[in-house]
Amino acid sequence: MKQTGQHNHSHDHGHDHTPEVTDENARAVARAGLLIAGFMFVELIGGWLAGSLALMADAVHMVTDAASLGLAWWAFQQARKPADARLTYGRDRLPVLIAFANAIFLLVVTIWICVEAAGRFLEPETVHSGPMFVIAVLGLLVNIGAFLMLRRGGGESLNIRSAMLHVLGDLLGSVAAIAAAIVIYFTNWYPIDPILSVFVALLIARSAISIIRQSAHILLEGAPQDIDRNALKADLMSEIPGLLDVYHVHLWLLAEGKVNATMHAAVDSEDQSDAVLENMRKRLKDVHGIGHVTIEMTTRQPAE
Repeated sequence: MKQTGQHNHSHDHGHDHTPEVTDENARAVARAGLLIAGFMFVELIGGWLAGSLALMADAVHMVTDAASLGLAWWAFQQARKPADARLTYGRDRLPVLIAFANAIFLLVVTIWICVEAAGRFLEPETVHSGPMFVIAVLGLLVNIGAFLMLRRGGGESLNIRSAMLHVLGDLLGSVAAIAAAIVIYFTNWYPIDPILSVFVALLIARSAISIIRQSAHILLEGAPQDIDRNALKADLMSEIPGLLDVYHVHLWLLAEGKVNATMHAAVDSEDQSDAVLENMRKRLKDVHGIGHVTIEMTTRQPAE
């Protein structure tokens, strides 16, 4: 058997399963960002006056939260713009890039907190438990409000999930500061402040690494984890009449849930190409969730 040259070429833009960028996404991020920005200065100054690393670490988290939420809002606005001559795929990947950057920045903040905590543990400083407790409770309420806003605004988006991770770090930081204030009030054991700061920082670092892995996989155009290439090929071969072979199958994620694919398909004759092509496109979209596919059609004829 020999393979002849290209006979047909299809480029299909179907309905992708991408989490849609909605007005509610953008509004949730904006509201949460304004709420956090309004309180972060109170917590930063209060933490410094109270001498609490837990409070100051939580306040620094809030500064990064305000910045990350601002970037998330900007990314959502950009992602809604149509594709153009310079960005032919559009800006769907921008929210993923912002999520990746936010998670990296969160790891940097975590390292800073751990370094500061080590110094505080070796040389404990006096902490005023009363102001620390009041500010931490107020911070907890603010963070709960911001977290609920983001969750209602679309928690399935990687960009919002990275922003929620920042806010969750603040929320846990506030809980740690409350616990540290209570321990200090009753025992005067000041090392509890940096110890709880490190504990919260490590919890957040674990989640940040998960966000980094997911977003990096998309940025590297990795294949979706829920689609097996061999199983996809076997399904097409068994379900599409007239299809002889499928090869050079490439799958990658353009953005969250937006799967792109290219492949070659072989048929017996050109007369079958259109029908096979249409059936392949329909099955790839309906069964495998691949709405953007390019298929090169070839024919195989007996050798003379």
